[in-house]
Amino acid sequence: MSETIEIVPYNALWPEEYREIAAQLSNALGDYALAIDHIGSTSVPGLSAKDVIDVQVTVDSLDLPLEPLLVPLGYRPAKHLVDHRPPGREDLPAEELEKHFYSRPHRRVNLHIRVSGRFNQRYALLCRDYLRTHPLAARAYAEIKQQLSRYFPDNADAYYDIKDPVFDLIMEGAYEWKQRLAASS
Repeated sequence: MSETIEIVPYNALWPEEYREIAAQLSNALGDYALAIDHIGSTSVPGLSAKDVIDVQVTVDSLDLPLEPLLVPLGYRPAKHLVDHRPPGREDLPAEELEKHFYSRPHRRVNLHIRVSGRFNQRYALLCRDYLRTHPLAARAYAEIKQQLSRYFPDNADAYYDIKDPVFDLIMEGAYEWKQRLAASS
């Protein structure tokens, strides 16, 4: 049976929970972790979200022996996955979307292991940064997620089949924002 999708109001404790998780991961992964970032909706102040802390660990390669370091911390491997491909981005080679994924049930954590510089690694950070600096887009995104969870609380496929392309629309604004920032630097 699948898990019920529930969107909850922003919790001011999420950043502190992330810092504790990141410290634990940093100690366990050492130099394998090039960066450890709080991503996803819980990383955006004020944004309603599922009560799951999303963490991205940036690495040089997906071939690193991370599983023996993560399993003792309570992470369950889902192994090798491929992230959502935005419509119209057939130009992206498959490896640009590859990742390893782990979940942790106690204090729910989704752990995304992605390679430095790849599309999916940059996408997660741009998404977070854009929503942090564009509160109206963040509120609209929260409303979409709340409505989807109301209509599809027990159907994760339907929830993500709609949420992902809607978020791709938001990301078009993020790409333009990033280009304007680069041009003004």
